[in-house]
Amino acid sequence: MEGIIEGLLYVQGDLGLTLKQIEDILEIDEEKAKDAVLNLKNYYVENNRGLRINFLGNTIKLTTCEEHKDYYKKLLEEPSSNNLSQSALETLAIIAYNEPITRGNVDSLRGVDSSYVMRRLLAKGLIKECGRSELPGRPILYKTTDEFLDYFGLSSKEDLPDISTLEAEEDNNPKDLYTSIYKEMEINE
Repeated sequence: MEGIIEGLLYVQGDLGLTLKQIEDILEIDEEKAKDAVLNLKNYYVENNRGLRINFLGNTIKLTTCEEHKDYYKKLLEEPSSNNLSQSALETLAIIAYNEPITRGNVDSLRGVDSSYVMRRLLAKGLIKECGRSELPGRPILYKTTDEFLDYFGLSSKEDLPDISTLEAEEDNNPKDLYTSIYKEMEINE
């Protein structure tokens, strides 16, 4: 049961889970849910693992060890970690062309959860919080930073390519879904 809870917390990311959600998903009573969460929390501490279970308000979250933060900071500042993944580039494009925007709107446009990618972009300083939306729950709004402009060699947001031009190019050059740009490698024995 603890393994399922661990996976659920991982999938849920920043949102975390309430005890009630765990009860409902696992179809168990409150006492069993509490015991399973506490067992997982104790397992991480007793085995000196890099993850922790934290109770933040009414929410249970999977987090990293506070005492390891200097190592995490080194990783984020390492030049080789400055390469952006396809999902990071996609998320940045959505934010740049739609800012200010909530994470929920980014998720909706991407069709997948963007919490991990956005945490990385925040840590790298490519996006930042810029207020709260008037939507129910007042979600955080995000926008790109000057570091974003520097990273892509832009002097201002006006230097971004016109999105209608990009869409027209894609319409004129449809991708061939059956031809790979990759070549098979021969393995010499």
